Amino acid sequence: MNKLDVLRVRDFRLFFLGSLASVLGDFMAPVALAFAVLDIGDAGDLGLVLAARVLPLMAFMLLGGVVADRLPRRLVMVWSDLVRGAGQGLLAVLLLTGSAGIWHLVVLQVVHGTASALFMPAISGLVQQTAPADRLQEANSLCSLARAGGNVAGPVLAGVLVATAGSGWAIAVDAATFLVSAYFLRLLPKGVVPPKLTVHSMLADLREGWREFTGRRWIWVVVVAASLANGLQAAYSVLGPVVAEERLGGATAWGVVVSCYGAGACVGGLATLWLKARFPLRSALYADCLCSLPLLALALQLATPSLAVAAFLGGCGLMVFNTLWETTLQSNVPGDRLSRVSAYEWLGSMACQPLGMVLVPVIALRTGPEPVLYACGLVMLAMSLAQLLLPDVRRLPVATSAPAESKA
Repeated sequence: MNKLDVLRVRDFRLFFLGSLASVLGDFMAPVALAFAVLDIGDAGDLGLVLAARVLPLMAFMLLGGVVADRLPRRLVMVWSDLVRGAGQGLLAVLLLTGSAGIWHLVVLQVVHGTASALFMPAISGLVQQTAPADRLQEANSLCSLARAGGNVAGPVLAGVLVATAGSGWAIAVDAATFLVSAYFLRLLPKGVVPPKLTVHSMLADLREGWREFTGRRWIWVVVVAASLANGLQAAYSVLGPVVAEERLGGATAWGVVVSCYGAGACVGGLATLWLKARFPLRSALYADCLCSLPLLALALQLATPSLAVAAFLGGCGLMVFNTLWETTLQSNVPGDRLSRVSAYEWLGSMACQPLGMVLVPVIALRTGPEPVLYACGLVMLAMSLAQLLLPDVRRLPVATSAPAESKA
């Protein structure tokens, strides 16, 4: 059976084409936005603008889950894309005309973050609704490949545009990617995506989503571990460049290592097209063990080629884990509650990341980078293995049909 046959399904194909454009914009934005800020401000302003983008995303994520379970997900995502495209388009005009101030960037990134908070919880539910139940893993593999490819191509494209045409044009292309995504999502038939509307209060919907999230131990255990791991992973992104500058010769070596991480993510996405696991969550956690390798390789003061291999394996492991995890969620959580569960998952997974970004450099200043990298890498590895001790995590089988929706 052709592993790309899921693209023959028109509804998923439209969703996937929209995703290609959307993830390209997602990964262009940080580079384009950083240089846009630095053209008119300083590093302190950049921190303010990036915070304005991230904080609404976290603040409104749960609301996004409720909205995506109440309303047609296609409609929620189309309007989110239109808002993000319009906001980035307005920012591009302000930059190109020389009218942009820092407060413009802050306000428009608040709008962007809020729209993203509505968009992201709807993604998993729309994959579940547009792909056949027996092809969910292939669908998630392709989505993971799109994200890995965007992670490589987006920053490169943004960098080229900033260098040749300026940050305003890079932001303009970013805006266009959201409009392309909205176009493809708009082509989805209305009948494919509307979940059942409810008359429950928002708080009642949140409570129902929380019960669904906490009532399945395999979900909340993995999310708590992922949150801690993302906090520990800050040691890699914060201390990696420091180690490269001190020991490896600078940015060129670190660029090679980071590129190998992205290449590994692409290979991991491809591998999941063929991987068939009787217990997908167990396989996901085995793959997750590879994510500790880049940190441990840095701690061991290995040379650049060895760091590149470790980064490749780490990227591969992360992408296999993400694909199998999304497939497990979509196969076991009823569709009318999936977006709320996804919202709790997104929010929980990101919760410790800012804390890690703050604490890691503070501790490293006292101990040096290597002890911090050792500790973070070993704890990440231990957490991945510890989750396998739980029977409902280790023995959760692949679902053979879509989960039933609530009749309430």
